[in-house]
Amino acid sequence: MTTTLLRTADELHARTRVGRRAVVMTMGALHEGHATLVRTAREIAGPDGEVVVTVFVNPLQFGAGEDLDRYPRTLDADLKIAEAAGADAVFAPSVDEVYPGGEPQVRISAGPMGERLEGTSRPGHFDGMLTVVAKLLHLTRPDIALYGQKDAQQLALIRRMVRDLNFGVEIVGVPTVREEDGLALSSRNRYLAARERRTALALSRALFAGRDRHAAQEALRARALEVPATHARAEALSALGESRAAADAHAVAKALPGAPSAVRAAARLILDDASRLDPPLALDYLALVDPSDFTEIEDDYTGEAVLAVAARVGTTRLIDNIPLTFGAAS
Repeated sequence: MTTTLLRTADELHARTRVGRRAVVMTMGALHEGHATLVRTAREIAGPDGEVVVTVFVNPLQFGAGEDLDRYPRTLDADLKIAEAAGADAVFAPSVDEVYPGGEPQVRISAGPMGERLEGTSRPGHFDGMLTVVAKLLHLTRPDIALYGQKDAQQLALIRRMVRDLNFGVEIVGVPTVREEDGLALSSRNRYLAARERRTALALSRALFAGRDRHAAQEALRARALEVPATHARAEALSALGESRAAADAHAVAKALPGAPSAVRAAARLILDDASRLDPPLALDYLALVDPSDFTEIEDDYTGEAVLAVAARVGTTRLIDNIPLTFGAAS
């Protein structure tokens, strides 16, 4: 398969469409995470469908002092990666093609969700992101659009925009791809020096610590509920090494599932240690949120959640997250 490079919307619209069109939106500097998105798009579109990868560094989503100028632009390499992953076309428009009248006066507002977490750290970022996603959805006219779950808040906002504004497109989230050491794949990883990378591993280690604590608490509670609220329950808890909890087995059985506060504490312990490394990790936020609106969850929460972290190592800002599910209370 030879991947076609397209520079204008007219060139894209002139292509004959037979099956479904799946679009993967990127800012270029493609890596294995992007390739996974393209391969997934290829599977969904099928042999008769079409996969289009967009490559556009959107100036609207870079704030003052951010890395627009130094953001890597590697179109030749991107074409090779897209082709190997199964893309039919790469749509790489110029800024003038996307914003022919200059910066748009009418933009998409991300609303309250866009002001939390990443929105607090990067004011206006999500308005710029949603504006270009809306424009690219109109320009590429896909049936399906795929986005990585590493940018969980971005994915949630795109889903909300598509639902609230009645875009006729299916949004598919694809799990985060990680390097062997656990670091989430990102175009910004290339900015990290060796020592900075060692510090940056604290992000994924913190998330995994929170996930492990969550799993342990869910297992403890499930085990406690399997036996009567009597001496037998205390013995069961004691066998799990929870001697303090065993002192009040009935209370533990009624405890809130998964204990979000304990999950946060386990993750923060790793991040606090990393703040004392050389170079140190400068934490931006650690949050355990409801993915529908990215508000912090309470200890009585049940359902899907996202444990998210953002931090700087040197001059590089990194984000990561993992999904968790808190079981139903009895």
